[in-house]
Amino acid sequence: MPGHISSPPPRKELPRVRFWRLRRNPLRRRSDLVQAWIGIGLLLAALAATPLAVLLAGGAAYSYYSRVAQHQAASRHHTTAVLLEDARDRPERGTAEARKTHYSTKVRFTDTRGHTRTSTVDVRPALSKGTSIRIWTDTDGNVTDPPLSSGAIRSRSVGSALVAALGVHATAAAGYALTSRIIHRRHLAAWETSWAETAPRWTTWP
Repeated sequence: MPGHISSPPPRKELPRVRFWRLRRNPLRRRSDLVQAWIGIGLLLAALAATPLAVLLAGGAAYSYYSRVAQHQAASRHHTTAVLLEDARDRPERGTAEARKTHYSTKVRFTDTRGHTRTSTVDVRPALSKGTSIRIWTDTDGNVTDPPLSSGAIRSRSVGSALVAALGVHATAAAGYALTSRIIHRRHLAAWETSWAETAPRWTTWP
């Protein structure tokens, strides 16, 4: 058709060759093969070290938090406190929000030494003044959290094990990244040296 200019065909992307550093080809350098084997070695090392790291970290965390729980159970006391004021009643009663929401309310209790003390604790909504509740106190008579439960010990141990596993893989990834950076810098230095030798022959006129 006169005056019609055909558009060029769409540019096709070259397919990516997987594991090209491990395959024989004329463009592969010795450093590429070294980098590939370093990556494989770090991957295998991370996979082998992960179960050991999980067991060691999880076991150590479980022993530590078990000792913490035992100490807390020996040094903390369950006692009765009386509300000195009405608790707030913002959420609608019976709703999920009301079951999860707690308000800081002033209470009175007697510590292990027989002294009457006052403090503020988080209580459920709509509790009226004079209501008795159970609280935990330490040896100094301060309001504190209850001792760690077996579920809390397990969850913290599992968390420590997961952190250890992630740490192993993060270390392997950092080692590979550092190795790749060093090899890349050596490539740049080699290219610069080669160009310094080749450039005069290209830029010198006869």
